[in-house]
Amino acid sequence: MKQFIHATIIIIFATLTLTSLGQSSRKQVLDSLFGNSQEVYFRCMIHDRSDIQNLTRIISIDRVKGNELFAYANRKEFTAFMQSNLSYTLLPHPGSLLSETEVNPYGTGKRPLNTTTWDAYPTYDQYVSYMVGFAAAHPTICKLDTVGTSIEGRLILAVKISNNVNQDEAEPELLYTSSIHGDEVTGYVLMLHLIDYLLSNYGTDPAITNMVNTTAIFINPLSNPDGTYHGGNGSVLGAQRYNANGIDLNRNYPDAKVGQHPDGNAWQVETQAWMAFAAANHFTMSANFHGGSEVFNYPWDTWPKLAADDAWWQLEGREWADTVHKYSPAGYFTDEINGVTNGYAWYEVNGGRQDYMNYFHNCREVTVELSYTKILPASQLITYWNYNYHTFLNYITETHHGFNGIVTDTVTGQPLAAKVYIALHDMDFSEVYSSLPSGFYARPIAEGSYNVTFSAVGYFSKTISNVAVTKWNTTSLNVQMKPLSYGLPDKMINTAMIYPNPSDGSFRLVIPEGSGRSGIVEVTNTLGRVIYTSAIDCSTDRKPADIRVPGILPGIYFVKVQAGGRIYLDKLVIKN
Repeated sequence: MKQFIHATIIIIFATLTLTSLGQSSRKQVLDSLFGNSQEVYFRCMIHDRSDIQNLTRIISIDRVKGNELFAYANRKEFTAFMQSNLSYTLLPHPGSLLSETEVNPYGTGKRPLNTTTWDAYPTYDQYVSYMVGFAAAHPTICKLDTVGTSIEGRLILAVKISNNVNQDEAEPELLYTSSIHGDEVTGYVLMLHLIDYLLSNYGTDPAITNMVNTTAIFINPLSNPDGTYHGGNGSVLGAQRYNANGIDLNRNYPDAKVGQHPDGNAWQVETQAWMAFAAANHFTMSANFHGGSEVFNYPWDTWPKLAADDAWWQLEGREWADTVHKYSPAGYFTDEINGVTNGYAWYEVNGGRQDYMNYFHNCREVTVELSYTKILPASQLITYWNYNYHTFLNYITETHHGFNGIVTDTVTGQPLAAKVYIALHDMDFSEVYSSLPSGFYARPIAEGSYNVTFSAVGYFSKTISNVAVTKWNTTSLNVQMKPLSYGLPDKMINTAMIYPNPSDGSFRLVIPEGSGRSGIVEVTNTLGRVIYTSAIDCSTDRKPADIRVPGILPGIYFVKVQAGGRIYLDKLVIKN
């Protein structure tokens, strides 16, 4: 931190007031600021929180401290910022503050990094070799997966660690991912270290062995490889925040409040890869590691209302920070409320990964800022590992707390995809879902007693009352659900007719015979989540109802119509 302040003091750029500059003068300022660079890092003074709400839609806010706001901007964003009438001070880019010796004390290419030490930043090629090597050395508990490929062709890699690594088991899934901002790389090396630690201690450390045996652990050390290796594959020096297109990936996701493209940009290839990866898995909890501050930042970021599980989030944040404090010196990880903050209370973010995972994938994801200094000197990497690894492990065990179980069909015993909903508690898609092939679900939640309703397409809903949850414990709750046809004449269940099918989201729906009244149509995804509901006219035989499901993504869905005491079911395919 002292090094950063010193660099700021000696920087020769003066504070500029842009209000009075004409168009040509502004262009000259932009040319001098950016040159061949894609982004700048700067500080400005704000008047009140309304400035944050305005600026977060223009630039990429990095952190807010009192009336000081630190931010990044590409040329387009900075041009818009010029209209704010705020003065700014250009700061040295965090990717340029260290020397090569400070990030790799062994010297590039002179000595391979020791995978049991983790005291230097790898080259890109070394990183790929490490990830391949983890899976090769531990094939029974470690599998390498490619999330996607960056704009410049670098791999976005993740490992899955589990005792039956090639199977989807009835167990919670945990995701750790780091460095979506390419110049925030403390978590990059710490996640490599964590992979090595879990694999090396499996079979000898009982706690680690049990953790791996009962949890599917996914770890992605580097989410934005183009940003991290912006200066070349040989070093993290020259790292930038944005991706190769100059886009902040942590503002590029669909947003619950603002919509599909809150930053006004198309989804980047990295964003699309992560959206597909999230849909392909069933993550219970996740943590997204950043740098520039030291704080546990929990949902929501985009709006001021509290999450349904706000009490649980505060408990998780307090436990995270308190564990870190136990193993670190005074003053570390104390931002905001002694290391914990609600995201919006700190500063508003639209299009962030955290809110996307919580809202669109029912996953409890948190943003963790690990270090003030974005690129730590390599000599401090082991120190920060010792500060943090206990809480990395603790958070994995938290995926088991609350209540969990398996949902099955009463008649066949087969697993089901079902919605698990808590009345008078769940909101903003805080419910969870059981997933196939296991039918397993996990519901992290604060201590208390809950009435839990299970629902699935083609099944009677089932409510379990007074499910008791105690702190740091697991309540097992397996549920069997009866098919709608259970104990009823076959004529009560019928097939609807949908055309065209496959569809682009617009289709016509026909039931075989009129019910003499209106009906209710529901469209549900394969997880059991109702994505569309509407009333339709079923009074006339074979009268088609025109249905339009807005924003529906390609995939398989189920359509259910309830009318006249009968139920009509069919499958809907949405094409690319």
